[in-house]
Amino acid sequence: MGALWHHHRDVLSSAGFETPVLDAKLLVGHALGLDALGLFSRENESVSPEALAEVEALLTRRLSGLSVARIIGHKQFYGLEFALSPATLEPRPDTELLVDLALEALPKGGRLLDMGTGTGCIPIAILANREDATAIATDLNPAAIEMAQQNAAANGVSDRLSFRGGDWFGALKPDDGPFDLIASNPPYIASHVVENLDPEVKDFDPRLALDGGPDGLAPYRIIAAEASRWLAPSGRVLVEIGYDQGDAVRALFRDAGYAEVSVHKDLAGLDRVVCAHHFEGA
Repeated sequence: MGALWHHHRDVLSSAGFETPVLDAKLLVGHALGLDALGLFSRENESVSPEALAEVEALLTRRLSGLSVARIIGHKQFYGLEFALSPATLEPRPDTELLVDLALEALPKGGRLLDMGTGTGCIPIAILANREDATAIATDLNPAAIEMAQQNAAANGVSDRLSFRGGDWFGALKPDDGPFDLIASNPPYIASHVVENLDPEVKDFDPRLALDGGPDGLAPYRIIAAEASRWLAPSGRVLVEIGYDQGDAVRALFRDAGYAEVSVHKDLAGLDRVVCAHHFEGA
C-alpha cells in the first residue's frame, strides 16, 4: 500500500499538482475504504488487482483535472461533511470567514436568509453552531437545492432550514421575512475571466455559480438594491467577494443607503467579505 500511494504521489507531482501527497493518500484511502490511520497502519499490506484497478481509475480522473473532493464525492467545511454534485460549487476554506462573521452578527433566536446556497454549507454550518437560529436558503438550480436538503439532513438541521427555488429574492414568499441576517457567496467572476480559471474550476464547477456578469458585480447590485426590504431593523448583509472587489462592493452598499459598510480580510490578507448594516429609516 505504501508503494502504491507513493507511486501516485510521484505521478501527481510530476504532473504539477500542488498537493500530491495529500491527493494520493485521499484517493488511495477512498479506493481501499481506509482513513489516514488505516492507510498508515496497513502500509505494508498487498493490494488486490481489483483495488489496484480502482485506484488507477481514480488517479486517471484526477489527472483529467477533476478535484479530489469531486472524485470522492464530499468535502469538509467548518468541521462538517458536505456531499457534492455537479450542480454545486465545492465549499472552500475562504468562505469560513463569512460563517465566523455570521455567527457573531446573528442575534439570539435570529433568522437567516442564504441566497445561492449550493451545497447549503453556509446556513448548515451556522445552524449547526447556533441551535437557537432558523434559516431559509434559496437557489436557482433545483439540483443544488436537492443536494443542500440532503446535506441539511445529514448534519441534523433539517428542522430549522427551509428551501426556496428561484432567482435571488424572487424565490421568497411574501411572508418569509423579515430576516436578521442575509448572507450570500454569489457568483462574482467576470464573464470574460471564467474561461481563464484553473481547469479544476472552469471545467467542473457549474458556470451558473461562477459567472457574475460582465464585471462580476451583477449579483451584488441585486442584493444591495433589494435586501433592505427583507431585513429586520438593524439587520445586516454579509457577502463574500473576490479579492479585488472590496472597494466596488462597499461602494454599491453605501450608495444603496446602508451604514457601517466594512470589508473583512481572509487569512491570506485579501478582501473576502463585505458587511453592511440596514437601519430602518436611514
